[in-house]
Amino acid sequence: MTDSRIDFRQAKFLISAPDIAHLNEHLPGDVGVEIAFAGRSNAGKSSALNQLTEQKSLARTSKTPGRTQLINVFALDEHRRLVDLPGYGFAQVPLALKKKWQQALGQYLQERECLSGLVVLMDIRHPLKDLDVQMIEWAVDSQIPVLALLTKCDKLAQSARMKMVNEVRKALADFGDAVKVEPFSSLKGTGKPKVLGILNEWCHPDWLVEALAEEDQE
Repeated sequence: MTDSRIDFRQAKFLISAPDIAHLNEHLPGDVGVEIAFAGRSNAGKSSALNQLTEQKSLARTSKTPGRTQLINVFALDEHRRLVDLPGYGFAQVPLALKKKWQQALGQYLQERECLSGLVVLMDIRHPLKDLDVQMIEWAVDSQIPVLALLTKCDKLAQSARMKMVNEVRKALADFGDAVKVEPFSSLKGTGKPKVLGILNEWCHPDWLVEALAEEDQE
């Protein structure tokens, strides 16, 4: 395993696409490593991405939940990408449009071969809703590691925060090492070092490390 660290501050917007067909048309193949961020429309995905990359407007944020309507891709380097998936849940949009978003989300998760890790963001005060659990179960069944990220942890006192983290860890204990659970605050940066450590590990799968090492030797 390499000791090199990914500088997430170097993330740059690459493309937005309404579905995986458009994504495949404009990306250089289903190769490399992608880490996807998924969550309910009020979980704070965009704010989390901005905090992790230390960029105020990398991902668009809005006071109205559910504004992420497209699959948004951000390049870390030529081999690694972050992907902001359409939010699910209580977005105040027409049902037909909501179904279209969900179809794009499902197609990406099922068809994207280079998906190497999934961050499922949940408001720490309202974790493990049905769709959250379904997302986690699907990823584990597909042998994709999961980070259950409990956002907005600054809304709770330290004792209440840890109580909720422990409850979620207990609820997901049957998944073993396939699912990690961490608290996070986009506002204060709480939990950021641990999250970046997990993402960095996902960015260095053995096959990619070996491939890059071979390139260096050529």
